[in-house]
Order: sequence, then structure tokens, then C-alpha cells
Amino acid sequence: MKLIHLSDLHLGKRVNECSMLEDQQYILGEILRIIDSEAPDAVLIAGDVYDKSVPSAEAVTLLDDFLVQLASRRVQTCLISGNHDSAERLSFGGRLMDAAGIHIAPVYDGSLAPLTLSDEHGPVDIYLLPFLKPVQVRRFFPDEDIESYTDAMAAVLRAANVDTARRNVLVAHQFVTGAVPCESEELSVGGTDNVAVCVFDDFDYVALGHIHGPQKVGRETVRYCGTPLKYSFSEVSHKKSVTVVEMGEKGSVGIRTVPLVPRRDMSEVRGTYNTLMLRENYEGKPFRNDYLHITLTDEEDIPNAVSNLRVVYPNLMRLDYDNARTRAGGIIEGADRAEQKPPLTLFGEFYESQNGMPMSEEQQAFADKLIASIWEEEK
Repeated sequence: MKLIHLSDLHLGKRVNECSMLEDQQYILGEILRIIDSEAPDAVLIAGDVYDKSVPSAEAVTLLDDFLVQLASRRVQTCLISGNHDSAERLSFGGRLMDAAGIHIAPVYDGSLAPLTLSDEHGPVDIYLLPFLKPVQVRRFFPDEDIESYTDAMAAVLRAANVDTARRNVLVAHQFVTGAVPCESEELSVGGTDNVAVCVFDDFDYVALGHIHGPQKVGRETVRYCGTPLKYSFSEVSHKKSVTVVEMGEKGSVGIRTVPLVPRRDMSEVRGTYNTLMLRENYEGKPFRNDYLHITLTDEEDIPNAVSNLRVVYPNLMRLDYDNARTRAGGIIEGADRAEQKPPLTLFGEFYESQNGMPMSEEQQAFADKLIASIWEEEK
């Protein structure tokens, strides 16, 4: 049986206030071309289908179009909700869509029944487990001691009574201990949302979502496929792909990836303003039309740098400086300490951190007058 593993579409996402909808529409088209070429028995989408729990109308339309295309190909499609999704909204109409081969995990109600597909080697049970927190699981298992995410997952999967003599696939959206995250994921401080990989021992393949970089965790058959697009500059080095899983008889699982080429890549460039604006340094360069993070190394801020750079680099997303001033910027204090200082002191510290010198007496007097007028309006 051939499966295609996708996750973290994040439809409707904005990166540095730039809409990714056109890029997402393009990459979904590329995924459909891969599906046409591979002819899988099922497509597994492991959560974070949308970027927000209340998605935009455009994002909903994009998913609708994608699911219609999958249904027209008569490929079984399995979706679960991730931590960015609303399980209730995503699963709306799910029972009606079952007949079209679109299987959406319902809101967890204490039971986990598999979708069973068959091939020449017999049945394959596919379990669809939406993103869950311990608090969502405890009420269904009042006699169990559920403190951690591992406890919660273990309780849910024990209750599923998985038949280990059959071939079993789990689609889940959790952070498994040992996975390597990047800046674009939402993870709990201190790793409190970690799930031990051993809770998945009963499954021949575990299709995971949540982590944006493709990787295995613990064993080859517990995998994150990663996002189809780069959604942060921390993902610049990622090689995005579709994961193809081929299951033979019990115990035989083959895994390979098919590269995804985006409409526009994401890159990072650094140098002085004058260097980056030299024609010889950008003309014909493949990164020129990428989504760019540019770091200027000039010691002085360049007036109108963003607008001028966008003449040459039209998809500039983010501009930073790396110079003596920014390196000596100091440490931002915690909010509790900041609240103990008067507004003028805080403003003065911020001014100095940004400009490398304190405010003049004239500037202090102006700031003091401005702050006083604001306080007066608030009364």
C-alpha cells in the first residue's frame, strides 16, 4: 500500500506580513502532480491544515479546492486537526465527506476507531488522532494518572486496542521527544509538551505533524514530513519534500521523499547597502526574486533602505542591521522590572539602545512634555 504523508499546510499563513496564499496554491498544485505520478492509495495530512483556528475565507476556499481535486482522483484522504486548527471547525461535515473518500478526524470523544483500507497483503488500519492536550484526555480516563503529554497519548492509544498482528498507521500532531524544532513552531517552555516515542511502538508507521523540518524520530518509521513551504527564515536550509511510504507485508515499510520546488524560495543575504545595490552583485543571481532577509552591515542606518532595496529585491521581507550599535544593544529587561521605572527613564534607555548615545537635555524635555500630555489624555 502506498501512502503520501503531508502536514502543516498552514493555509492562510502570513510571513512577515506577506500573504503566502499564492505560494500555497502553487505548491498544492505541485503536490497534486506528485500524487498523479505516484498514484497513492491514501494521502495523510497530519494537522495544522490552517494557520489559524478561525481561517480566512481565502484559506477555506483553497482547502476546499484541494480536497475536491483529491476526491476527483478517488484517492482516500485522511486529515487531522493540529494545534493551529479548530477541531470542531475542521471536522464540520466530516461524516458527509466520508462517502467522497475524505476522512476528517472528529473531535476526540474518548474513542479512536481506525479507517481500514486493504491491499494484496490484507488490511491496513489507519488511526486519526487530532492534536490533544492532557486536560482534554483526563475526563475520559478518570481512573488514570494523566499528568504529561506522554501519559495522555499512552492512555488514548491503550484504549484504542490496536491489533498488533495487523499493519497499523497512526496520523498524529504532537512534539515527540528527540525531534529538532525551529523558530516557526509553537512549543511549550521546558519541553512540557513532549511525547515519548515509545508510546507509538504498536504502529508500523507514524505520520507526524507539528515540526517543520523533515526528520525521523527514534526509528525510521516515526517521521515528520515537514512543511511543504518555508514559513520562517529559520527554515532557509530545509529541503522541502513529500514523503512517500510503501507498505508491503507486516514489517516491511519503505520510505522515500520527492522534492518540492516552490514558486519562490526563501534566502538570506548580508553585506553593506552599496555592495548589495551593485548591479554585478544582483543581476542574474537566482536569489534576487526570492523572499529575502537582508542584513545590512553599514554602521549608519540607510535612509529609505527598505523601499530602495525593494527596487532591486522586490520580495524583501525583513531588514536587519548588524553593526557595532546593534551588537552593543544590551539586554532587554523583564516586564516586571520595567514596570518599576518611570516612562521617561524607559524611553531614554530605549533611545540609547537604538542610537548608541543618550538623549540630549532638549530631547529629554520634549519627551517629558509629550509623556505628560499622553498621561493627561488618559485620565
